[in-house]
Amino acid sequence: MLLWGTRAIFLIIIVAVLLVNLTAPEVSGEVGRANFYVILWAGLVFAVIAFFVDFATPKKSLAALAGVFFGLLVGIVISWALIQVLDMLIDIYRIELSQPAVRALKWMLGISICFLIINIVVRTKDDVRFVIPYVEFAKQTKGARPLVLDTSAIIDGRIADLYKSKLFDAPLIVPRFVLNEIQLISDSADKLKRNRGRRGLDILKEMQSNTSIDIEIDDTVVPEVDDVKGVDQKLIIFCKNCSGRLVTTDYNLTKVAAVREVDVLNINDLANSLKTIALPGENMKVRIIKPGEEPLQGVGYLDDGTMVVVEEARNKIGKEIILSVTSSLQTSAGKMIFGKFEYFADQ
Repeated sequence: MLLWGTRAIFLIIIVAVLLVNLTAPEVSGEVGRANFYVILWAGLVFAVIAFFVDFATPKKSLAALAGVFFGLLVGIVISWALIQVLDMLIDIYRIELSQPAVRALKWMLGISICFLIINIVVRTKDDVRFVIPYVEFAKQTKGARPLVLDTSAIIDGRIADLYKSKLFDAPLIVPRFVLNEIQLISDSADKLKRNRGRRGLDILKEMQSNTSIDIEIDDTVVPEVDDVKGVDQKLIIFCKNCSGRLVTTDYNLTKVAAVREVDVLNINDLANSLKTIALPGENMKVRIIKPGEEPLQGVGYLDDGTMVVVEEARNKIGKEIILSVTSSLQTSAGKMIFGKFEYFADQ
């Protein structure tokens, strides 16, 4: 909307300047006919060139009001320099134009330059690159790069313990669209999804109440992020925009982010490197919710989403049981625990 607003204002100003100068006494009549056509064609040509260059520039994103002010300032400086060149050309070639015609040329030139500079700044603001011939000024990130949490990392909950252990000192950021996704999951009709969503909200609230954890809900509106569909794609663009590192437990998102050259911290990879596994012989409680792939197997899930495969539990769907861990498997896709049925939890 900001781009189209500047285009509309530019068009209105061009028309107003043309009307004011074309109705001046020095331009009316046979004597001023030449000046009339100079003003008319100069206004039309400048406007067409400005719109052509504007639409030919690759579209990136809308900019904040600060970008408009910066573009206007630069445009005024460049316009002033070009107007001096215009006066010099008129004097050198002794071009006979009336004062209204010269004034109209200067106005059209200045308006067109300011319009183009504003739109160039608006289109390139998200990359913070203002290009000068052979020189490029790029955005500099001060301090530690933030860690951007996705939905799976929040529900997993281990990031809070890792942060408390002083393993990370970078600020944690939760984009607004990630929080919205957790809310949708917590409102799901599926009980398992609903419990996972509520667990994520509880963990997030606990992290916010802990003064040792630097976490922020980011409400920044980034047009490039809003233009794409899917939380995963939004996360990748958001991380690029803030020079952040993505924290996730999603295996596929890890691969996609690596392809898009976004730094990723996969908590499952970290857990795998630390060899945190359930020890054989330990007992744990789980609710069996569906049959396994093999005969007599039942499958349940822990609160963090870890799959538990239990032998001799196929006929115990819907019941809570105590199992004895026989082995565990940790991969980038998550953790799986294998065990054997011992007895019902209510015994």
